[in-house]
Amino acid sequence: MDNLPHTLMTHTPREEQFNFEGLFVFEMANNHQGDVEHGKRIIREMAKLAKEFGVKAAVKLQFRDLDTFVHPAEKNNKDNKHVQRFLSTKLSEDQFAELIRETKEHGLLTMCTPFDEPSVDQLARQGIEILKIGSCSAKDWPLLEKAVQAGKPMIVSTGGMHMKDVDNLVSFLDHRYANFALMHCVAVYPTPKNKLRLRQIEVMRERYPEITIGFSTHEDPDNTSAIQLAFAKGARMFEKHVGVPTDTIKLNAYSANPDQVRAWLTAYQDAVDSCGNEESLWGQADEAKDLHLLMRGVFAMGDIKKGQIIHRDDVFFAFPIQQGQMSSGQWRDGIVADRDYAKNMPLLASLSERPLGKKELIYGVIHDVKGMLNAARIPVGLEFSVELSHHYGMKNFRECGVVIIDCINREYCKKLLIQLPGQRHPYHHHKKKEETFQMLAGKLEVELEGKYRRTLYPGDTLVIQRGVKHRFWTDSGAIFEEVSTTHYNDDSMYDDPSINTKPREERKTKLVNWGRHQFD
Repeated sequence: MDNLPHTLMTHTPREEQFNFEGLFVFEMANNHQGDVEHGKRIIREMAKLAKEFGVKAAVKLQFRDLDTFVHPAEKNNKDNKHVQRFLSTKLSEDQFAELIRETKEHGLLTMCTPFDEPSVDQLARQGIEILKIGSCSAKDWPLLEKAVQAGKPMIVSTGGMHMKDVDNLVSFLDHRYANFALMHCVAVYPTPKNKLRLRQIEVMRERYPEITIGFSTHEDPDNTSAIQLAFAKGARMFEKHVGVPTDTIKLNAYSANPDQVRAWLTAYQDAVDSCGNEESLWGQADEAKDLHLLMRGVFAMGDIKKGQIIHRDDVFFAFPIQQGQMSSGQWRDGIVADRDYAKNMPLLASLSERPLGKKELIYGVIHDVKGMLNAARIPVGLEFSVELSHHYGMKNFRECGVVIIDCINREYCKKLLIQLPGQRHPYHHHKKKEETFQMLAGKLEVELEGKYRRTLYPGDTLVIQRGVKHRFWTDSGAIFEEVSTTHYNDDSMYDDPSINTKPREERKTKLVNWGRHQFD
């Protein structure tokens, strides 16, 4: 027991960091036209829209130290549109400070894209809250190194990058403990519909499940379907170039005016409402009520006497169903009549309200476990057996128990253990077996010797030595591997003597091929 604390080493979740989910970035870029007052007008217009739609929003500026950013020989190059655009809209640090102050006064977050190292120092001096790396700088390692050192939440756009480039970027930022998010982006201005590549959002979500993925948009500002598709694909933050046109100021082909931003945000809200949330994923009460009216009811084929066992030949199914009547979906062969039923009379729904049998309990568990494995993308193949441990009976399995998938049991042993939400496993220890838990999905609580407690997240491991008493439970569901020395059937000793005295077959149910046809 002296080395127990060593076994408790674990991954500890990072301290509370910036939450990128639901963030809208209004990219001003150079649309201020070098005019502070016009820049303030853009900020005020975006603040109104953020308030109208109740979204978390940031106004983003762009910093370039133009004295060093542009090569001396290029400063008078009239053929390079970018150089002339940057120089003609140049603002001083004091002027940027006015825009930053205006942004904060209107309740918006401040954000900036630095394109060189001096600009990172400037945004730090000016108290910018979020740092953005543009697609053109996403492989600029000197700039990225400087940006990480600023210690700001970071968003990086990935336009034009291959997956190996994004992998390198994620590894770089992870190794430096950056608080960061990624944005899918297409660096075509404006981006036609056939080049939006929105499926890339799905790919990034699957590849980097712990990272918020967003969508930096450059499509036609009148295109409101792109944000809806992006949200449905999994994007959870959004960026758009914005501006305010005047008699003398014309916006470029990918910048949105306030009316277009309003339509864009409206489309986003429609997408959120249409996709629903966790609470609205499955059938609702109003659906059930309407569907019930379309179901078939169960009717007596002939006279049925009270106490009679009712079989399929004794009933027929017909539409419409009546109030309080058993539906055809509730029918179970072998129910017992609770009263006399004359021919064509509806059977009451209460007849189907009986405790589930062992077969039904087991199949319900199997379906849940298969669903959890599928959701976690854990295939089990064909060479395995399944065991349900129900220490206090199958009827109490969902409160106390575990599903064990035996994969290998030689000199070494591997099992998959699955606990349903709200399940616990009682205190026990092993005399012969040493085991290691490795979390695959969900969250598991483990207690050792009544005083050491561990919370396991995916990827965490925990060694449990011979003789160490342990119990585990989960509120949300958990899947973990148990890798151990050889398993022996007589090697689990429980603190509760009532479990130890039960025959093994009373507290264990072995399933062959998930129990298919086993209980027919």
